[in-house]
This record gives sequence, C-alpha cells and structure tokens, in this order.
Amino acid sequence: MADLREKRGSEGDTGSGSGSGSDTGSGSGPGTGFGPAPTYVSRLVDGLRAYRLIAWMWIRSTMAYRASFAMTLFGNFAGTVLDFVAILLMFSRVDQLGGYSLGEVAFLYGLSSAAFGVADLTLGSMDRLGQRVRDGTLDTLLVRPAPVLAQVAADRFALRRLGRVTQGLLVLGYALTVVDIDWTPAKVLLMPVMVVSGAAIFSAVFVAGGAFQFVAQDASQVQNSFTYGGTTLLQYPPTVFAKDLVRGVTFVLPLAFVNWVPALYVLGLPYPLDLPEWTAFLPPLVAVACCGLSGLAWRAGLRSYRSTGS
Repeated sequence: MADLREKRGSEGDTGSGSGSGSDTGSGSGPGTGFGPAPTYVSRLVDGLRAYRLIAWMWIRSTMAYRASFAMTLFGNFAGTVLDFVAILLMFSRVDQLGGYSLGEVAFLYGLSSAAFGVADLTLGSMDRLGQRVRDGTLDTLLVRPAPVLAQVAADRFALRRLGRVTQGLLVLGYALTVVDIDWTPAKVLLMPVMVVSGAAIFSAVFVAGGAFQFVAQDASQVQNSFTYGGTTLLQYPPTVFAKDLVRGVTFVLPLAFVNWVPALYVLGLPYPLDLPEWTAFLPPLVAVACCGLSGLAWRAGLRSYRSTGS
C-alpha cells in the first residue's frame, strides 16, 4: 500500500489524488482547494491503477507459498468440476434435459461458468462489504487516497478463482466439439462477446449487491443468491423452468443475456419467450446498462453510509 500512497500523493497537483471528491468516496470533495474536480476518465484510470496495485500485492502474497497456491487452485478447479459431473450423471439416465442434448447443455454451462468465473475473479470480494460495514473497517478505506470500489473489489484478490474460469472454458471447448453448429460470421463473433458481456453483467450484479449491503449490512447470502445462484440457473436450459422465472431473468434482472438469449441463437434453438433473433446481439448493450445502473446504486449506497462511530 506504500507504493499506492506514493503514486497517488504525487498526483495531488492534477486533482486526481486525495482531493478526488465524494465521487470516489475517498476524498474531501471537489472545490476544496486541491485543484479542479477530476473527470470521469481520470477517476476510472485512478480506480484501475489502485485495483492493479492492490491485486498485485495479494498475488505476491499468494505466490510466496507456491505449493499452497497450487493446491488451492486445484481444489477450486475440482470443486467446480463436480458441478458438471452432476449434469453428466443426469444424462446417464436420460437422453435429453428439457429438449436439450448433453452437448447443448454443456454449451450453456461453459458460457455461464466462464463469464461468472471472470466476474468472480475480479469482483468476488464484494460480498465481504457487509462485514466491513458492521465492524467499521470500511472507515479505513474511506480515508485512503484511492477509490473505495477499487479497494473493496481488489481486497483479498484470490488468483485461485482461475480454476472456475479454466473449468468453464474446458467444458465450452468440449461442447464445441460435440455440437453441430451451423457457423456464420455473426455466430463466430458472438462467442467472445458472450463471455465478455456475461462477465460484465455478473460484475454489475456483484457491485449492486455490494451497494445493497450498505443498507442491509448482513446480506452477503442475498447477494450470493443472485451471483452464484444466477450462474447455476443459467447452466441449465430455460425450458426446464417456469415461464414466469424466465421472464424475470430476461426483463427484470437480465441474466438471460449472459448466455440463454445469444447461445440459443448460436445453437439454432427457439427461446421460450419467442424473442426476435436480433435480441441475441443485445448482450453488450445490456451489460453497459447494467454497469451504469450498478454504478449509480454504488454511489447512492456509499453516500448513505454512516460510520459506526468507533
């Protein structure tokens, strides 16, 4: 953290240091004599720099015990493998699940796991925010010259979570070898777009869940029901769920755009709600909208925070 303080302190004349204002939740506000209020781009750059420094600190700490890291990485990978083993066991008794073959379910599973794995790797520490609010340790983050969101997200950065990403990509690779897909340029383009957009949507849910904990405090399990529960839901075909639930994750909390809507277009299968084909290309726009709304929720939650007084 000393490196972080030195880098931030050297930028005081540009207005992007400790006077970054209430927008980042870590300064004394604009117009306090520390220079002009920073722009959105500068705040974003500051946040990414802080995140990189904090995450790298935790990575170095982890790699100091390489054998322990290797074992936890393998354990994380093996734990997620068991999720797909459960699907394999189901297909040992049936040929289809909700009208989907094993390869098609593996396709949905791989996309959901890979997208969620990236979000969990980068923002998985957000569920600890409620504990920080309760015990007052969030106050120490507020006085540091770095954006609070970056500090919370990078706290205890766990490189072992790469196991989930790796497992999801392996299952996705398996699905691509066994499923007969009529490839077009649009479908090829959708493959990386689905993973990136899906990770952004899950990241927005993580941030929104963190904002909710400013109010509820002890709500990590509520957040996990939408993050970990959401990826489990998306690993199965939408046809096995009630249409009201499918409508909810399509139009209310748009998790369906992580994989269901675009993936069924790639597979050439109909969506249960009879959406037009062009909706398969909406995940980037949905991701931007979700990130924008979660950012507003975070700002509102941070501004509503009142210290424990300790």
